[in-house]
Amino acid sequence: MRKIILAAAIATSALGLAACSEKTETEAGEAVDAMAADAEAATDTAAQGAEAAADATAEGAAAAADAAADAAEATADKAADAAADVAAEAEKAAE
Repeated sequence: MRKIILAAAIATSALGLAACSEKTETEAGEAVDAMAADAEAATDTAAQGAEAAADATAEGAAAAADAAADAAEATADKAADAAADVAAEAEKAAE
């Protein structure tokens, strides 16, 4: 009689574990899906941040290039004016 009760208890426990196992498997699958979605969202956010930083860097570089070009043009204009002044003085001295 003890063997029959023990066998029934073992069978009941095995069925209970099987049912828990399916529930646990489902919950684990849902957790994995949630983690994958979180990772994807984090990756998207990081990519957007990197793109924004690249855009800002490009805009900054363009602004710096424009400023350098303006400064070079101003320097060239001053040099041309100075050269014209020197040429005018040279003509006066030659007369």
